[in-house]
Amino acid sequence: MHSPDPVPVLVKRLPGNDDLPLPAYATAGAAGMDVVSAEDVEIAPGARHAVATGLAMAIPAGFEIQVRPRSGLALKHGVTVPNTPGTIDSDYRGELKVIMINLGAEPFSIRRGDRVAQLVLAPVTQASWLEVEELDETARGAGGFGSTGGLAALPG
Repeated sequence: MHSPDPVPVLVKRLPGNDDLPLPAYATAGAAGMDVVSAEDVEIAPGARHAVATGLAMAIPAGFEIQVRPRSGLALKHGVTVPNTPGTIDSDYRGELKVIMINLGAEPFSIRRGDRVAQLVLAPVTQASWLEVEELDETARGAGGFGSTGGLAALPG
């Protein structure tokens, strides 16, 4: 179930980008909005590039926009967003760029107007630290990095 009221996010098209669509949900049940490239670029295997979107925005205080990869690009071409999810903070006013990496074996071409990532508006809760001398005990304790089990082929 979607939240009943959409949260307005101010968006500015940067000069020369009036022809590009604003980020949009592809279906009624979509969590992420597709965002498109404002440039033509070829990403070599193993290379990274910050893909311009031609957009700047003012995200409301108490929210972030998460930048996530498109599953089809990842599966079919090995092209993804390496810092997933990337975070656009509410006080950032520069151009939204999507850091992309080509993990595939072939160069990957992005053309102006191609959908390159998904944007998810998400609430943010800021933490405050309360320093203590001891932490409470749990059944897991300090166990991490696979301590709760893993693949059947790997030892416990």
